Amino acid sequence: MLTINPKYITDQKGKKLSVVLSIEEFESMLEHLEELEDVRLYDQVKESNEPSIPIDEAFELIESLRKGR
Repeated sequence: MLTINPKYITDQKGKKLSVVLSIEEFESMLEHLEELEDVRLYDQVKESNEPSIPIDEAFELIESLRKGR
């Protein structure tokens, strides 16, 4: 579970203008966002129903393309 303790910067009327987070909280948020993006991309690929290949074959293909340049 992500726990953050934001501190707000406000104007003279109390309107929130900015948020201040600790480095640890900020980095934790970034990690969670990256994980969510991975899940979103995974779901998107699964919904596409495009054919797939085993990971070992994919790595071999990538390496052969890389060497071919």
